[in-house]
Amino acid sequence: MTLYVDSAARSAVEPLLATGLFTGVTTNPALLARAGLSQADLPAVFAWATAAGAKRVFMQTLGTTVGEILAAGRAIHELGPQAIVKIPATREGLSAARVLADEDVPVLVTAVHHATQALLAGAAGAAFIAPYVGRMTDRGRDGVAETIQMQRILSGSGTRVLAASLRSREDVATLAAAGVPDFALSAPLCEALLSDEPTLVAAAQFETIASGQN
Repeated sequence: MTLYVDSAARSAVEPLLATGLFTGVTTNPALLARAGLSQADLPAVFAWATAAGAKRVFMQTLGTTVGEILAAGRAIHELGPQAIVKIPATREGLSAARVLADEDVPVLVTAVHHATQALLAGAAGAAFIAPYVGRMTDRGRDGVAETIQMQRILSGSGTRVLAASLRSREDVATLAAAGVPDFALSAPLCEALLSDEPTLVAAAQFETIASGQN
């Protein structure tokens, strides 16, 4: 089971990486913009994330042609061995992913909204696929069920399912129980996993009891 912080905000990411529970960071252009950053800031994000202990940093390409996506993907790959190239599951993106995979560049196929796209990601040789669980549900699909289907399709292959666009701890638990191995979690959702109220109450009670015995 591998957990990633889905954010480009340094102030939110670094404390979570410091727990030792999160393997790395996932970003995209929207997350960069939310943090006041742009694509030009990817090298800096990669530098501080890896310095903070991230073993993988997922960074997304821009471009609408295969050539543009390839150029962006190769530039990301050159940042270092922890860099994973994210490419949207468009026709051009999947074609570029196949080329990069043949060059031994680790690729994540992202913005996935249907279980059949798992077949395409596998054919492209992608190391990861990122289903958008919450966004699938927003569009009237069962995002959890679609993601479980992807896990079944790709089980035993070289492509790992990294569930993204997650809205609740319950969805995380359901997907993990179904065998989904990897999760990209927003910083607030990471904090929610770390702060279960009944656990905090029980821990405080233990401290109170112990201090009363001294």
